[in-house]
Amino acid sequence: MPGRSPRTVTSDSLFDEISGRLPLFDDLPTDVIEHLTASGFGRGFLTASLRARLRKAGYRDLGHLAQTSPDAIASIRKFGPIRLERVRTFLLNAIARWLPGARAVHAPGATGARRLGRLADMPVEHLPLDADAIAALGFAGGSCAEMAGRSRLALLATGAVTSRDVDRIVTTLARVLGGDRTDASRSAQAAMDAPPTEPQATAAHRAALLAKQDREWEEAAPARG
Repeated sequence: MPGRSPRTVTSDSLFDEISGRLPLFDDLPTDVIEHLTASGFGRGFLTASLRARLRKAGYRDLGHLAQTSPDAIASIRKFGPIRLERVRTFLLNAIARWLPGARAVHAPGATGARRLGRLADMPVEHLPLDADAIAALGFAGGSCAEMAGRSRLALLATGAVTSRDVDRIVTTLARVLGGDRTDASRSAQAAMDAPPTEPQATAAHRAALLAKQDREWEEAAPARG
């Protein structure tokens, strides 16, 4: 991964960068994901044009979006931080219909606290940095949570690491927290690029039916003022 200019990074901490690469929701029960998937995009989710942009980008239903990273969703044209939060809120409300206590367990703050807790149990020496660099940064004997709490700019300002080093740190910690799961958007693109199989053809047929249902719901909805 090429190094990035620190001026292009607006995150307050490495943890913000890491979180941007992880799924919106962690550890959802299989039955909840199945409910989200079966509903397609459901009634009242964004506008027809925005739903069309999601489908064009390879996202087929709410279950798919729930397992997608914020960065991937925000990168879609016409999406960004504000619409990303609308997506997150809509998904959380949908999840709460089938999962008691979901609003507390899967709120952004609770999810972030769980992830930081996992990093607090991981010694900083597990990162792809040599001992001298770790010592120069002042993290010898510390945890990955401490490192993640620092900003990219602050780390680079020490002169002990390069932007490429920081990229490796972010990638490593995202893989640890994500369990080496491939981002859902990349999985979707790979599926679209691969020759269709019978299960994929069935899924495509189902997606077309959901899209038709979605259009019918949109047409039946009261006109917006």
